Amino acid sequence: MDPSDNPVLQAIRERRSIRKFTTAPVDKQTLTAILEAGQWAPSGMNNQPWRFLVITRDDPRMEKLAGCTKYAHIVRASAACICVFLDKDAMYSEMKDHQGAGACIQNMLLAIHTLGLGAVWLGQIVNDQPAALSALGLSEAELELEAVLALGHPDQKGSSQRKPLSELMLEDL
Repeated sequence: MDPSDNPVLQAIRERRSIRKFTTAPVDKQTLTAILEAGQWAPSGMNNQPWRFLVITRDDPRMEKLAGCTKYAHIVRASAACICVFLDKDAMYSEMKDHQGAGACIQNMLLAIHTLGLGAVWLGQIVNDQPAALSALGLSEAELELEAVLALGHPDQKGSSQRKPLSELMLEDL
């Protein structure tokens, strides 16, 4: 098979961060499919330490969450936000668990893209863990916020550029 025809590799190349959304909601079945994609990410010792919370536009916590980031306008515009946490009791290796959370988030971003939606990974919001967790009514002793995925029906085309692979290689193939 020609690698350029592979649908997974194609989705990886085509996915873009989307920061503007229409007002259309995202249905529960689609949100569940996105969460299941995250659920299937690899994790060290298969500990699966991630936990999810979905906040939709009609949830009063959405505005509280928006107040925890300089990207409040993106949160407010999204149909839903998927908050990704690590369960501190389920963690066994901080580095591996953070890597696993990253894989989980990427799986969800790819699922969002292939389902015809758009999303952006909001990372700045994790800089004030106490405020974000408090806004959501969650315990800082139990959970660590890894990211918030703001998602919805795209109201923009994404764009991105990448450095040539040769600039990223430490040695030639």
